Amino acid sequence: MVRVLVVDDQILIRAGLVALLNAAPGMEVVGDAADGKQAIAMAAEHSPDVVVMDVRMPGLDGISATRQIVSQGDPPPRVLILTTFDLDEYVYQALREGASGFLLKDTPPERLLAAVTTVAAGDMLFAPTVTRRLIEAYAPSGVPGAGEYADQLATLTARELEVVRWVARGLSNQDIADQLVVSEATVKTHLNRAMVKLRLTNRAQAVVYAYEAGLVTPRRMQAP
Repeated sequence: MVRVLVVDDQILIRAGLVALLNAAPGMEVVGDAADGKQAIAMAAEHSPDVVVMDVRMPGLDGISATRQIVSQGDPPPRVLILTTFDLDEYVYQALREGASGFLLKDTPPERLLAAVTTVAAGDMLFAPTVTRRLIEAYAPSGVPGAGEYADQLATLTARELEVVRWVARGLSNQDIADQLVVSEATVKTHLNRAMVKLRLTNRAQAVVYAYEAGLVTPRRMQAP
């Protein structure tokens, strides 16, 4: 049973999501919240598997709520962002804070149900190309090993650093394994160790981190 918390400030949308999810086999809505502050409290109380999170809400927004929710619980809830725009700075910020994916609010019901199942299983919802487009549009351009990132990057082994770079370029674990001529399990081990050292919760955060730390250069900054 996938336990879901629904967060949206519009009561009709929230009620519709609750009804849809409760009617789906294998899903149970454990609560619904009208803003980020309520969402944090209810996530702590009910320990949902997935939080379906609106972004733009009065009071505490979905981005701030996502940051706090993914830092609580073991394992923490997965956050699925609902947004009006497919390429939105708010979406980028949500990914940066640890969201596991995003959907548009006009998504068909069956797509939403599939998305909740995907996120609950620990998978990311968006293609690497979508993540890169968001990052290239909104990420600041870092200098490798500079500033706040220097100490953290220094804790990585050369192979861990290499794996993070490949992840940021959108390669799957199997693709990276083929590039490095190692097993997929070895790639997973390197990536997991790197994420622990960098205090990242998921693959999307690793991609964002790599761009912001200057390990990978956004295309907009590359010479023509």
